[in-house]
Amino acid sequence: MEQISSRKNAYIRHVRQLAADGAYRRERGEYLCDGMKTLREALSFGAKVSSILWKERAGEGEYPHAAQYVCPAELFDYASPMVNSPGPLFTVAIRGCRKSAKLRSAMILEGVQDPGNVGTVIRTANAFGIDAVILTGGCADLYHPKTVRATMGAIFRQTVLEIEVQYLADFLREQGLPLYGAALAEDAQSIRGMDLRRTALAVGSEGRGLSAELLGICEKTILIPMRPDSESLNAAVAASVLMWEQSEKE
Repeated sequence: MEQISSRKNAYIRHVRQLAADGAYRRERGEYLCDGMKTLREALSFGAKVSSILWKERAGEGEYPHAAQYVCPAELFDYASPMVNSPGPLFTVAIRGCRKSAKLRSAMILEGVQDPGNVGTVIRTANAFGIDAVILTGGCADLYHPKTVRATMGAIFRQTVLEIEVQYLADFLREQGLPLYGAALAEDAQSIRGMDLRRTALAVGSEGRGLSAELLGICEKTILIPMRPDSESLNAAVAASVLMWEQSEKE
């Protein structure tokens, strides 16, 4: 195990760049995670952990396939994108696109730029048994440290696809999924009484909503009924309500 004491160390620079630069993450094919619980989740679900950085002293356990490093608390805090993290920091290989069985349900996020919202939707989709989360239209980076942290380990379990809007219609047609978009449109139908199972549902950003391009390929527009004097729901909250209605309840 390598002891690190300098901010100029190549591995420390690598960790900081993984935290800050999405293009660098894609180029290197790995992303940064944080915390012992998340490390256990990654290993339990077959994620490829390539390196671990311990804070002050190495943790217990065997990690034969990961390069391990240890550094003082001050240097660890310099390297970590999280504040006051107990560690460890570790890197995980970005998994390739996997062919899966035909989708029975999907939640589509368009232009949702807050990493916490994107991560929360992934976590909720996994909890409710939604087959896939699809990111389109400039969503927050799936591998941003805040996105990863908000998934609470679901990133290792949940299918997440990144598909450009112009390819969505053909993809969903192949999957046999009708697409409904959440929007405050005149013809929008209340989700009360609707059967949303076996569908793809789309939610846009709080500021802009769904784009005209995406709404143009929706079979229906839907809305979550609320008090008339209330503001629109947070994107992750709206998606969570819809996914509950979408889920295959026993």
